Amino acid sequence: MNFLDELLQEVELKEQEQTEAYFDLLLLQIKQLQSQIAYNFSQAEKECSMINNFVLHKNAQLQERIRWFELKLEAFIKERNEKTITLPNGTLKMYKKPDKVEIDNLELFLKKAKPEMLTIIPEQVKPDMNKIKAYIKTKPVPAGVKVTPGKEEFSYKLNGDETDGRKEEIGTGVEQNNELRAVV
Repeated sequence: MNFLDELLQEVELKEQEQTEAYFDLLLLQIKQLQSQIAYNFSQAEKECSMINNFVLHKNAQLQERIRWFELKLEAFIKERNEKTITLPNGTLKMYKKPDKVEIDNLELFLKKAKPEMLTIIPEQVKPDMNKIKAYIKTKPVPAGVKVTPGKEEFSYKLNGDETDGRKEEIGTGVEQNNELRAVV
């Protein structure tokens, strides 16, 4: 090897080291950016937590004021000894809730219960329409079953509209035209 070859080899080696250092620096940059993203999410979560705690505290104070007003309103209607008072911004009502009955021990209750306290439901047998439809697809229609073919139906739904505009086909266009002329 002559001097120029050695010099060229040395330059190539340094260039390769610089290239690796550059790409290693890119990896370091990615690591720092990912760390910054994680920090941002952490800070945002802390801020959200602080805001939520603040709102909960404020709303608890407001709820206490509401409860105080409710007690004042209840005292007012009791003082008047009325069941309903209608005011411009609402109605005050006093009503008795119905008694709530629960069965704690079913076996004990059933031993001592009188017939008028019980409802007896005999075994019920009723047709399963889905099974009948599946049966009819492959076999003849059983006795006592009437099959009405489904009608063609038109439906539409408008954006932002909760209702489904369903319309059944009422006949041919000629019949519909005659109905329109009769109305006009």
